[in-house]
Amino acid sequence: MTQTFLLDPAMAWAAFEARDRHSDGRFVGAVRTTGIYCKPSCPARHPKREHVTFYRDPAEARAAGYRACLRCKPDEVGRDRIAVARAVALLEAAEDMLALDALAAQVGYAPHHFHRLFKRATGVTPAAYARGLRARRAALALTGEASVTEAIYEAGYSAPSRFYEDGAKRLGMSPSAWKRGGAGVTIRWTIADTSLGAMLVAATDKGLCRVSFDEDETALRARFPEAEILPGGAALAALAAQVVASVESPERDQDLPLDVQGTAFQEAIWQALRAIPLGETRSYAELAAMIGNPSAVRAAGTACGANPVSIVVPCHRVQRGDGTLGGYAYGIDRKVVLRKREGVV
Repeated sequence: MTQTFLLDPAMAWAAFEARDRHSDGRFVGAVRTTGIYCKPSCPARHPKREHVTFYRDPAEARAAGYRACLRCKPDEVGRDRIAVARAVALLEAAEDMLALDALAAQVGYAPHHFHRLFKRATGVTPAAYARGLRARRAALALTGEASVTEAIYEAGYSAPSRFYEDGAKRLGMSPSAWKRGGAGVTIRWTIADTSLGAMLVAATDKGLCRVSFDEDETALRARFPEAEILPGGAALAALAAQVVASVESPERDQDLPLDVQGTAFQEAIWQALRAIPLGETRSYAELAAMIGNPSAVRAAGTACGANPVSIVVPCHRVQRGDGTLGGYAYGIDRKVVLRKREGVV
């Protein structure tokens, strides 16, 4: 059975009661006593449960004789998502940073309203998304350009100082260290025993950089060939114990620190994965829509596969649109067990 709001009225009502913004656009609730339908996050006072019927989209609710709520404007959810997707495309295509005013104007929204809309959909502000794009380009350029300075300009920074203020911080190391494949970064590791098998836990001084099953120090060195790889010892023991607890008792929120880098798209997907509540699932299409890029379903699946910290970023909560499990880097059997422990039937 697929545990989604679209198919389960009980889950839909729970989201409705919680005014869950992440569920906006996935269904509407129609109130028989008022004749209106609302999106889940509608701030209006909740009606009694027996007066509410859930529909897959506004068109179904209108066909049943209901009209849109004037307060939460559920018909605009689709428009909002289209605007965010268009803004993402504009940011991807831009050679220079786009000011918020210009970006919002191009998609037809007031700046402050669109700032909130974009962050709600992607998990980051338009400026942060653009900085992520530049940092990604810098990372790619630093592996191929003849000099660090050339790479910085190639990535779109107006001057090296701008890169050091922004990009270097995002990359997590100096540009010269990146050029040398991460030389100078210290990673500590351990193998932890779990009921699902041996699990590699590795972290920098900032946070977890690798959590995986069926891997060892050799795999870690292949992934980070220029880093200093050291046994974890007592310095990593407490953090590893928290990761193990996330496997065995997922209901306990560990709030673990991370030190991972990906493309701006990957990082948005990973943030969206962490926003999926315990016991719930999302399809790859829904995951793509959560970051305002509903057409990027295949890319969302690829980003899940690139997740460097399993369990902590819960890619096991994603499935195909037809309810089947889809893939999982560490085996479908583990995915099934993880979901059952979280209450997914």
